[in-house]
Amino acid sequence: MSEHFQEEENDAGRRHVDWSLWRRVAGHLRPYPWPVTTMIGCGLVLAAVEVMLPLVTAAIIDEAIGQGRASRISMLGGLYAVMLVIFSFLVWRFIIAAGTLATRVAFDLRGASFARLQSLPFGYFDVRSTGWLVARVTSDVTKVTGLLPWFLFDIGWGSAMLVGIFTAMMLVDPQLGLAVSMIVPPMAIATWWFKRRMLESSRRIRRSNSRITASYTETIAGVRTTRMLAREEASAAEFGELSSEMRLWTIRNAVQSATYLPIVMSLGSIGVGIALWAGGIQFREQSGLSLGLLIAFMQYAVLFSQPIQELAQRFVDLQSAQAAAERVQELLEETPAIRDSPEVEARIAAEVAAPTPGIAADGGKMTIETVTFESVGHAYVGEERVLDDVSFELSRGTTLALVGATGSGKTTVAGLLARWYEPSEGRILVDGVDYRERGLDWWQSQFGVVQQVPHLFSGTVRDNVRYGRLEADDDAINAALQRVRALDFVTGLEGGLDFEVGEGGGHLSQGQRQLISLARAFLADPQIFIMDEATSSVDAETETTIQSAVDEILRDRIAVVIAHRLSTIRRANLILVLDQGKVIERGSHAELMQARGRYRRLYLDQFVNEEEAKLLG
Repeated sequence: MSEHFQEEENDAGRRHVDWSLWRRVAGHLRPYPWPVTTMIGCGLVLAAVEVMLPLVTAAIIDEAIGQGRASRISMLGGLYAVMLVIFSFLVWRFIIAAGTLATRVAFDLRGASFARLQSLPFGYFDVRSTGWLVARVTSDVTKVTGLLPWFLFDIGWGSAMLVGIFTAMMLVDPQLGLAVSMIVPPMAIATWWFKRRMLESSRRIRRSNSRITASYTETIAGVRTTRMLAREEASAAEFGELSSEMRLWTIRNAVQSATYLPIVMSLGSIGVGIALWAGGIQFREQSGLSLGLLIAFMQYAVLFSQPIQELAQRFVDLQSAQAAAERVQELLEETPAIRDSPEVEARIAAEVAAPTPGIAADGGKMTIETVTFESVGHAYVGEERVLDDVSFELSRGTTLALVGATGSGKTTVAGLLARWYEPSEGRILVDGVDYRERGLDWWQSQFGVVQQVPHLFSGTVRDNVRYGRLEADDDAINAALQRVRALDFVTGLEGGLDFEVGEGGGHLSQGQRQLISLARAFLADPQIFIMDEATSSVDAETETTIQSAVDEILRDRIAVVIAHRLSTIRRANLILVLDQGKVIERGSHAELMQARGRYRRLYLDQFVNEEEAKLLG
């Protein structure tokens, strides 16, 4: 997780808007041309209305203090009222269009981000924390989509306002127009100076917020560990430090904002003062400027500062949201390291267009008869090898057991087999064909995985059992539960299949969760099973039930069992003993016991310990 905090630290060095990035982000607006054109159009017309209103006001004032013709005043008043109605209508239309655009683009980005996360290999998640990933799909998407409508509007409105106001003032009185325009340079400088500092504090706030989100997520996930180690106070203190940092930068940002606004308002007041002073002299001397136009100039002086502030704020927002936009766009553009080749994609497309009975979705065989590891080696990072020259062959109906200490490579073998990772060296063959020549989705759909600590989703027993086969009816679900010896306990639950298992299956015991997990795997009917010792964390009685269910599941299938309790793998057809990524022993249980090597010592040590535990228990 530290590397992603470092990413946040690097954000502070990004001082310029990356227009190429924002052009790619703007591509997400293409499906919605109507809201986009509506916002830009509303901005342009609103600017024209706002520029014209002071002139209409000037005409009404000059007519009222001049000839005072009721018909002309009524006409100008009607025009003013119509312009106000148009103004209100345009604001309403903008709000509708902006809300529609922001909501739809946010929906699209979150859906696309979630879909992309589902397609990325496990290696992507190995180096990214849950909090970091959650922030990408939540706060980052919100920040980007919340900015886009306002930026589109202000580009049209702000630019048109500046040009319109300056043009109107120059047409009415060039000298006074230039005098009022004198406030623009100091206002631009003040805006630039403050906005840069406000941008820095905003980035610090966002960085602190990311840390708080990550800390909070991990604390909730590990609350049991925190309580068991009595680290509540230390955890609260660590969280307090993060909160204090965010409070510090939030206060600084608020102070900067509170200081910036009066300065800009004062500069705007100077513009009004210039218009009042210079225009007042002209009016007094009757040198061409009427009272109405003087008031119009004062209005323009006030209005002049608004588009400057808005445009400056939008560019600051672009810089502030740039890191969020980069992370969202990078996620969407992330190319999965493990994916189908163009040739495989072509075969899949051809099979979709014209399905062939008895042929898999990728154009290959439906059934898997043999799987072969051929001198397979693997390194996750650089040259740090975790597997070296591993070879074996499995056929339908055989079980491979992997034995070894933590870090010996057992999980890597299983991960490579399921193609969660791909080997750095060697080949993995399926019926004599490199498994990279089979469709990734088809291959991974042939696996059933039962973990040491099973994961259940919030919902009912029914929802969890049919998770891998949503079309399954209750009869199929009950049959799967019966086959894995779980139907009796499920029937005894309140509601049976409708029993709510709770988050992570928290309303069930460890053994019950494991049985539900086994039923889920069995119902999916995969051709290959990976079993990460399903009985290592349950009591002896439940172990017997689960082991019987496991034997039922593995019948007539290819299976790989990661073994922790060696007593559960005596019936495996092939046992590999791994040490630092290398196979140091292989054979059946009887053969390895006769060899009197590492496996025999491990087995006898565990047997003695288990027997002692039974006697003492």
